[in-house]
Amino acid sequence: MHRPVLENEAVAALAVKAGGLYVDGTFGRGGHSLAILAKLGPHGRLIALDRDPEAEAAALAIGDPRFSFVRTRFSDLSALPPQVDGMLFDLGVSSPQLDEPRRGFSFRADGPLDMRMDPASGPSAAEWLATAEQQQIAEVIRDYGEERFAQQIAATIVAARRREPIVRTRQLADLVAQAVRTREPGQDPATRTFQALRIHLNRELEEVSLMLPQAVERLREGGRLAVISFHSLEDRIVKRFLQALARPEVPRRLPLRASEMPQPLVRIVGRAQRASPQEITRNPRARSATLRVAERTAVPYTRIEPGARWRN
Repeated sequence: MHRPVLENEAVAALAVKAGGLYVDGTFGRGGHSLAILAKLGPHGRLIALDRDPEAEAAALAIGDPRFSFVRTRFSDLSALPPQVDGMLFDLGVSSPQLDEPRRGFSFRADGPLDMRMDPASGPSAAEWLATAEQQQIAEVIRDYGEERFAQQIAATIVAARRREPIVRTRQLADLVAQAVRTREPGQDPATRTFQALRIHLNRELEEVSLMLPQAVERLREGGRLAVISFHSLEDRIVKRFLQALARPEVPRRLPLRASEMPQPLVRIVGRAQRASPQEITRNPRARSATLRVAERTAVPYTRIEPGARWRN
């Protein structure tokens, strides 16, 4: 059974109450959910979310009356109760998705070039690469993969698709290897390109930006929000959002009494946590994981408008 990254740390960060109501916003294959259920008493409740149909199938096998599952994106929290005691989000792709070649997320085994977390929603990676402009491909690979050879990779892809459709993960990985002249030791040349396409196709950064204010809105006083991210783009959004709510901006040159000062909606709990060397040895995918935690204060919620300064 797959053991999720930072399982003990993430569940401990929620400070689970026996009779509380909790949300696992990224069910995956249920590792975090099972750990939370183990902490809950008979009157506790856990709601899990995921857009992957295979995650839904795994959720149906749990069979615990305290547990329920909603098939949805984690950017849509409208199905949740108005107040919960804690929410956990493990961002990015899950290990079962990476390990299954037919899902097309990984270059390590050949499979159809798909990369969709919900295979019934939106274009596949193959479909997008078949029609996207060269400059658009370059921008996605540069912005979401932080790839310095983005222009060369995009040009190679466009030249190759004139000869034949790019429909397999191995095809794409080989093309990237042709275009990338050098790479950090131990990293496959295709790593950044596959990450970039996956993030773009699944709108992962937008999903995170939409989820965060909804999650804070639904936390009751003292409720905890725990977010695990796996790359700098996600973590930057989470970090800036939590910092902005924990240290609200004070208007310049405006005389305010202490009682009139903006009060924080959350307090940040501890420092960012990362996987231990022992966990990284057991699971190398844990090496880039970062856990950030915040606790809701008693300050009434003020809706955060689009374009607020915490956005990436």
